[in-house]
This record gives sequence, structure tokens and C-alpha cells, in this order.
Amino acid sequence: MKVITYGRENKNVIVLLHGGGLSWWNFRSQAEMLCGEYRVELPVLDGHAGSDRDFSGIGTNAEELIDYIDRSFGGHVLALGGLSLGAQIAAETLSRRPDICRCALLESPALIPDRATAALLGPSISASYGLIRKPWFSRAQFRSLKMDPRFFDDYYRDSCAVSRENLIAFTRASQEYSLDPRIGETRARVLIAAGEKELPRILRSAKLLHERLPGSELRTLPGLYHGQFSLNRPEEYVSALRALIAGEAGAEP
Repeated sequence: MKVITYGRENKNVIVLLHGGGLSWWNFRSQAEMLCGEYRVELPVLDGHAGSDRDFSGIGTNAEELIDYIDRSFGGHVLALGGLSLGAQIAAETLSRRPDICRCALLESPALIPDRATAALLGPSISASYGLIRKPWFSRAQFRSLKMDPRFFDDYYRDSCAVSRENLIAFTRASQEYSLDPRIGETRARVLIAAGEKELPRILRSAKLLHERLPGSELRTLPGLYHGQFSLNRPEEYVSALRALIAGEAGAEP
């Protein structure tokens, strides 16, 4: 697992997992804001630009993350966060290791399988994959994601670096993922965030996760689409994360 680190000298560790098709720069602004107080770890998910292995499953990524935290931080970090695919991996990590962090911020996780869509992804991506390197096509895709324009160069560069096989693999895995029932055993204090204008599947998933975690907080973000909380509003994201951490002050893992 390749990891970009900010604030290496700090003791308290925050791990943030980027969304599918993006990379560590998803949380670059947050890391820059937090690195004066915290060590911020930004893993590159398998199969994405700059990663050191192909994508082989959400569970595999969760196990790699657990192994990394075990080896590097004695099996426990202060906070874990993720967007979309990263939030699915974070949820799976919480399910497999209930005490891995004190608090978690899960943004827009899809936790209800859509296998019909998953079955169509292979042919659909294969048919359009050759267009990814065309700037006009990438710009159209980028605009549809409603991301801050400052991310376009990162997005275009890293989209071009993802293989067709990996793109199909992690997109399909995200569509097929279902919430592990062991999530209810987590000891972390969890904030679930989803944009008001998300797809219905995401909003239902956020509600489902909140129901499975009675002590969690569910925050529906007015006017926001998928991923806009972390990508377009980093200051608000950091404020929410700081508040979540403050709520855990003095708590034992």
C-alpha cells in the first residue's frame, strides 16, 4: 500500500481514503490544514494511479489497511475517513476491526448492492475506455462530477493512468458491495455524511448505516451532490472532523 503522509512528526493519526477513480489528492487540502496538529495518512487505493498493485476487492483493501495500521501505529489510529469507494473500504475496516479508530467520517458510501448495474459495467467501460485520454471527453466527465475546477489536472492525469481492467474491477466492486453486519460492533463514534442531491441509493445507504449504528450521527448536506463535501468544501469537512474528534477527547479506544 502506497501512502502519502503529512505531519509526520505528529503522534495522533488520521487516515483518509479517496473516492473511486480519484487518488490521494482528494484529501490534499484537508491534509494541509490538519498537518500542524495531526499526522495525516492518505493511502492510494489499489488499482488507482500511483498504487502498487491491482484492485482485487474492497475486503482486500480493508485487510491491507488493517495490516498497515498494525505495522505502523500499533493497530489503532485516532480517526478514519473516506469518500464513496473509500467510505466503503472504511466501513469494511470498521466491521473487521471494531477498535481500529476512535472516530470515523464516512461520506457517501454505497452500501446497498446494485448488481444489475454492475453487470453492465464491463461492456460499458470497455466501449468508452478509449475516450478517457481525449481531453474533451475527460472535461465532460469532470463537469458531470461537479468537482472544483482546480482538480481537473489531477483528475485527467490519473484517469489516464488507470487501466481498463482496474477501472472495471473497482467500479463493479463498489456497485456490488453490501454492508457487513459486523459494522454494529464498531467502537468508533461515526459521522455519516451525504449530499442532499445524491442518488437515492446513496441516501438509502446513509440511512441504513445510521440505523445499524444507533450512536452515529447522520448529516444530510443541503444542496450538495456526490463527493462535494470533501472535494469542494474542505474547510467545512475539516471543521466537521475536528468536532468529531473533540467529541472523543479523553475517551478510551
